[in-house]
Amino acid sequence: MQLLPQIAFAILLAAAIWLFTKKASAIKRNILLGRKEDLSGNATQRWRNLLLLALGQKKMFSNVPVAIMHFIIYAGFIIINIEVLEIVLDGLLGTHRLFLPFLGSFYSFLINVFELLAVAVIIVCIIFLLRRNALKLKRFISKDLDGWPRSDANYILVTEIVLMCLFITMNTADRALQLQGAAHYPDTGSFIISGSMAHYLTHLNSSLLAGYERVAWWLHITGILAFLNYLPYSKHLHIMLAFPNAYYARLDALGKMSNMEEVQNEVKYMFQPELAPATNSDAQPLRFGAKDVFDLSWKNLLDAYSCTECGRCSTACPANHTGKLLSPRKIMMDTRDRLEEAGKNIDSNGSFVADGKSLLHQYISVEELRACTTCNACVEACPVSINPLDIILQLRRSLVMEESNAPQEWNMMFGNIENNFAPWKFSPDDRDKWREDFA
Repeated sequence: MQLLPQIAFAILLAAAIWLFTKKASAIKRNILLGRKEDLSGNATQRWRNLLLLALGQKKMFSNVPVAIMHFIIYAGFIIINIEVLEIVLDGLLGTHRLFLPFLGSFYSFLINVFELLAVAVIIVCIIFLLRRNALKLKRFISKDLDGWPRSDANYILVTEIVLMCLFITMNTADRALQLQGAAHYPDTGSFIISGSMAHYLTHLNSSLLAGYERVAWWLHITGILAFLNYLPYSKHLHIMLAFPNAYYARLDALGKMSNMEEVQNEVKYMFQPELAPATNSDAQPLRFGAKDVFDLSWKNLLDAYSCTECGRCSTACPANHTGKLLSPRKIMMDTRDRLEEAGKNIDSNGSFVADGKSLLHQYISVEELRACTTCNACVEACPVSINPLDIILQLRRSLVMEESNAPQEWNMMFGNIENNFAPWKFSPDDRDKWREDFA
């Protein structure tokens, strides 16, 4: 019977790890559905981006109060989870506060830091809940977040509050048992938060206190494992993907459009037909731009999964400000939704079976794409180096080059460039005639 809790915990832990690994593998598979793109160069700059943008949250500090609160939640998530290692080992080995004999008085210092962080996280989560649901800041009440996305953010904040409260409750009952001299509860010294609360519980029966402590322990670790498996289905997946996304961010100057060698070669072949390669009837037809998620690069798809849905990109977007349909946040959310749908299609059929849908038209409309001014404000605003503009440009290329779908003004310009080698409706000879007046 003494081994029963350990066996139960081992089964719970194994199930949580298996489920998380399964979903994480599916997400990796989905990301790799995109086109290959080499982003391995300049490792020094990439590590700098990772440390400053993902770990240091540099861009968040454009709004210092919000940045500090966000950093508290982030630090709480990272640092308090160090304590989870001890809980996991205690659960597997049947021990209690395994690290105490090795750390001595430093152990009490660590738990005090964790408790202060826990209280800070609770306070910040409450503030963030109020900002989202009471103050109703514009970027949090946007129609982009209607339905599940808005609920998702609230679920996470409430879950973090509950987990922190369980952590403090567990320590409070534990400390009360220490003060009673209960067996198997070694003296850790008083804790700042739970230690001051424990004195109000010392009058309770030891068995009742032990029950409180065990229930809080099980709920706390079960909640953490459940939270771990909720992350891949939530926008909070950015907690993990922000690091690779910052590392693999494109290092080109902002606004630089990727050159399509296929188009460049077509122009070359017009002037020098002898350079054109022999036609290969077995070759796949060339695609210009992107119509579906498979046409985007793996970095575009990593961007989609890394999106925090914070809305800073849409807040910075001038087209969005003027009431146009474009929202860079929605572009990223739509890309992720289509990618998830494609992944489920593969899971069901073994390989992707055409479903009559595509990212372009079914998820992202022509009106949204044409509203973009390519100003790069969304790229500069993103705290985790996401690039909605690159997806917009690739979808627009598909519209224009695959479907000949462009406004009349654009088509006139394209025709002039094709016929006159310039955007204006003048032949090359006519364009030089103004010089004759000065001869």
